[in-house]
Amino acid sequence: MFELSSKVDTLAMIGPVYRKLLEKLGINTIGDLLYHVPFRYENYSLVSKINQLQPGETVSVHGRITDFKNIYTRTGKKLQKAKLSDETGEISLIWFNQTFLSSILIPGTELTVAGEVKFYERRLAFIVPQYEIYTNNSLHIHTAGLIPVYPETKGLTSKWLRAKIAVILKRLNPEIREFLPPTLLEAYNLPVLKEALGNIHFPKDYKQAESARRRMAFEELLIIQLAAAFRKKALDRQSNAKMITVDEKSLAAFIKSLPFQLTRAQERALSEILGDIKRDKPMLRLLSGDVGSGKTIVAVLAVFATCLAGYKSILLAPTEILASQHYRTISKLLDPWGIKIAYITSREKTARPEDYPVTVGTHALLYNYSPGNDLGLLIIDEQHRFGVEQRAVLSLKNKQPHVLSMTATPIPRTIGMTLFADLDLSLIDEMPRNRLAVKTYIVKTEKREAAYGWIKEKILKSRHNSPEQVFIICPFIEASETLATVKSANEEYDRLGKDVLPGLNLGLLHGRLKPAEKSAVLAKFQNKEIDILVATPIVEVGIDFPSATVILIEAADRFGLAQLHQLRGRVGRGNLQSYCLLFTESREAKVLDRLNTLTRFRQGHELAEYDLKMRGPGEFFGTRQHGGLGLKFADFSDLSLIKKTRSEAVKLLKQDPELKSSSLLRDKVLAYTIIKDTID
Repeated sequence: MFELSSKVDTLAMIGPVYRKLLEKLGINTIGDLLYHVPFRYENYSLVSKINQLQPGETVSVHGRITDFKNIYTRTGKKLQKAKLSDETGEISLIWFNQTFLSSILIPGTELTVAGEVKFYERRLAFIVPQYEIYTNNSLHIHTAGLIPVYPETKGLTSKWLRAKIAVILKRLNPEIREFLPPTLLEAYNLPVLKEALGNIHFPKDYKQAESARRRMAFEELLIIQLAAAFRKKALDRQSNAKMITVDEKSLAAFIKSLPFQLTRAQERALSEILGDIKRDKPMLRLLSGDVGSGKTIVAVLAVFATCLAGYKSILLAPTEILASQHYRTISKLLDPWGIKIAYITSREKTARPEDYPVTVGTHALLYNYSPGNDLGLLIIDEQHRFGVEQRAVLSLKNKQPHVLSMTATPIPRTIGMTLFADLDLSLIDEMPRNRLAVKTYIVKTEKREAAYGWIKEKILKSRHNSPEQVFIICPFIEASETLATVKSANEEYDRLGKDVLPGLNLGLLHGRLKPAEKSAVLAKFQNKEIDILVATPIVEVGIDFPSATVILIEAADRFGLAQLHQLRGRVGRGNLQSYCLLFTESREAKVLDRLNTLTRFRQGHELAEYDLKMRGPGEFFGTRQHGGLGLKFADFSDLSLIKKTRSEAVKLLKQDPELKSSSLLRDKVLAYTIIKDTID
C-alpha cells in the first residue's frame, strides 16, 4: 500500500537509473508522481471493427496478430510490419527501428491498438500506434479511452509513466487524508483528493477530467493565496533591509549614455523598483515583460544604483547559457563605470568573488559563495526554473536583500494583483522604440526547398556588409522511434551541412553537450564563425544575438504557442528585419489555424488570451502560458476561481490566522512558501 509521502523507488522496477530520471522531472515521492499530471489526452474512446475504419479517424481496434516482419528500407533503416485481424478484416501496423517488438507481437497475440488511421502503400494502416496486450480482465491504460500524455524526459515515456501511475492508483492507501476543509468541498462540489487523483490520470470522459482539474486548481490556488498571506505577514514584520540611497545624477548620466531610449514602461518599472529599494522593508517585486521588452536593462539600472550606494548585487540565472549572456551584457554596460562583475557557475568561478560588487551566476553560487552582510539586491531571472531546494538554501542565508524576480510570462495586471498578493508587480507592456516586428510565415512541405534557398542567398549576400545568422530549431536531439517523421537536431545538422546548405558554416547546440562545448559553440556564433546554428529548444530563453535575423522551427505544430513565441523572440533583437519560419508537414485545419495566430499576434499576452479561449477539451493542461509561475493546474482564464479562492483564504485566516486547526493544509502552505522559520 502506497502513501503520498512514500519514496518513488518503493515502486517495483524503479532503481537508481529511473530514480535519477524522475528527479529530473522533480519527482521524488509517490505524491510527486501523482501530481505529475498529463498536459493533454489522446481520445482513443471510439472502438471500431476493422471493416469500419476510415482514413483520418482516431480509433482503437481489438484483434489478433497474424504476421510480423522486420523489413529493411532502401535507406538501411529497419521497419516493423505486423498484420492485425479481427472477424471483419485485416490492417497493417507499422513501426520504425523497434526490432524488440518481434519478441512481443508474435502471431496469435491478442492486442488492442490505437491511433490515427492513415494510408501506407495505398492501403489503410496504423503508423506507430499505441498498443497493449489484451486480456478479458485487463484495464486499458494505453488504448480504448482517454489516454493521458505527460511531460517527458529522455528515458521516461508517457507509456512508462502511465503504467507506473496505474499501479500506484490501484495500491494507494484508501484512507488518504484530505486536507481541504469539508465545507469547501461541499460548497464548490469538488471531488475528494483520492478521487481527483484517479480521475485526472484516467478519466472516463472529459467531464470527469475537468471536474478533477477544477478540484486540483482550487487546491493549488488556495495554497498560493494562503502562502501569499503568510509571506506578506512575515514581510510586514521585517524592517532590516538595506535602505539604498539612489544617486539620481549618476543614474541619469548612465541612462543618457545608453545607445537607446528607455520606453515609458521601462521608466515606470524602474521608478517602482527604485522606490522600493529606498525603504527599510525588503522589496519583493515581480518584473514581467514580453520577450525582447527590455527587462534586463531595467535590472541593470537597479544594480547600478545599488552599487553606487555601496551595496552588492547578485543576479541568478537558471542555466549557464543565460548566466553567460547576462554576464556579458552587464559587464559591457557597467565596465565603463568601473564596476566589475564576478561569475560563478558549477564549472567556473571568479577568484575571490566576495571582493566584487556584482555577481552573476547559476544556482551553484548559492552553495559556493557568501556575499557577506552588505548584499543589497538579489535579482532572480525566470525564478520558476529554480527548484525548491535552491530557494530554500537562499532563504537560509537570511541576508534580507531586496528581491526582484523577472519573468517573460505575460500577466494581466488585475489577475497578478489578485494571485500574487505578496508581490508587487511591475509590467513592461511596450516594446523598444523603432523595433521592427518579426515577420512570421508558415512553410509547408512543398515550399521547404525554396525556404532553404532563400536562407542561403540571404546569408551569402549579407557577408559583405553586415553578416546575418540563422537558428534552425528541432524538437529532439536524436531521431525519435515513435515520431519517425519529426526531424532531430543531429540528423538535420548532418543533412543540411552535406546535402542542402553546403558551403555555409553550421553549428550544433543541444542539452547533452558539456557546458564547455556549449560555451564554445555560442562563442563561435557570437564571433560570426557560424552562419547557422542547429539547436534544440535550449535556446528558448536567454540567447541574445542581434545579428540573428531568421529562426526556422521544424515541426512547429509540436510546440505550444507560448514556446513558439519565446523561440521567435530569439530574433528581431537588432535593427534588421527578422523572420520566423514555421515548418510543418501537417495538413490539419485546426493545426494550421493555431500556427496562423503567430502570424496575426505579436504580443505574448495576445497569444495567451487566444490560447486560453481556443484550448480544446483534450488540452486541460496543454502548453500552459502560466505554468512557469508555479501554476500546474490553474491558469489565468480561471479568474472566477482565483477570486473565489482569494475570498476563501481570507475567511480561513480570519477564523484561524495560523491554520492551527487545519494542520495538513498548514503543512502544504509551509511546504510551498519555505518560510516556516519566519512565521513560527
